[in-house]
Amino acid sequence: MALAKKQAMGRGLSALLKDPENDIKSVSDKNADKVVGNIIELEIDAIEINPFQPRTNFNEESLQELATSIRELGVIQPITVRKMDFNKYQLISGERRLRASKIVGLKTVPAYIRLADDNESLTMALVENIQRHDLDPIEIALSYQRLMDEIQLTQEQVSDRVGKKRSTVANYMRLLKLDPIIQTGIRDGFISMGHGRAIINVDDHDAQTEIYQKIVSQNLSVRETEALVKAYHEGTPEKPTTIKTSGGAFEVDTEDKKTFNEYFGTKVDVKVAANGKGKITIPFHSEEDFNRIIKLIKG
Repeated sequence: MALAKKQAMGRGLSALLKDPENDIKSVSDKNADKVVGNIIELEIDAIEINPFQPRTNFNEESLQELATSIRELGVIQPITVRKMDFNKYQLISGERRLRASKIVGLKTVPAYIRLADDNESLTMALVENIQRHDLDPIEIALSYQRLMDEIQLTQEQVSDRVGKKRSTVANYMRLLKLDPIIQTGIRDGFISMGHGRAIINVDDHDAQTEIYQKIVSQNLSVRETEALVKAYHEGTPEKPTTIKTSGGAFEVDTEDKKTFNEYFGTKVDVKVAANGKGKITIPFHSEEDFNRIIKLIKG
């Protein structure tokens, strides 16, 4: 009932915001106390996506489920925006709710309005998303890095802002030292953050990717990965691992990988899952490079 009353008030306040004579730009402006921090029904077309949004992946199935919920119950939790120009707003948090509302076809959405500069907006967007959404480990690490680089926070200050131990923040940020192929593997769910934390103890990126390919092809656990890294540092020969599955999984030979790399003139990523299925990823760096690879494939 309380939420319904607030949203009813919000519909009245939305008319106030459309009056050019009440263009609120700071907390000292007339009627600012009626707008800032209140829930107001905003036209979706007046809201732009926050360029500081750390989330880059949105699960389509999850969005559809949220859209179904919004269609039946409405937007239960308002989004948060900051006022830009007259009747123009920028999203701070709640992009999933905004996207789902668009899927449903809503014209307006309940929103908290704040006045904030870019630094405040970035901090709020990063902190709120880290705390309230299921970002993958790499997205979280990038968010921490941006708080340090763009807001000039120390690791200690970041840990205070997000309510995490400094060691936790440090462990996430260390993932950014992994080879980009491995970072992508974590984001795509081929390996876990635990695997990544084990691999990061290897400085050489080529060695990292070889270990990563073994993890994926042999379906190694985190503990087995740690043993593999330890063997690498000690220079001891690896014991061959045989996987018995109906799919007939196998390990791609190092020489075969080199053949791919030499033929295509780039670092080719070969992944083999425990069931014997896999994929070959051939990266390219420009349209010209793409066309070069196409010509090689066509012969």
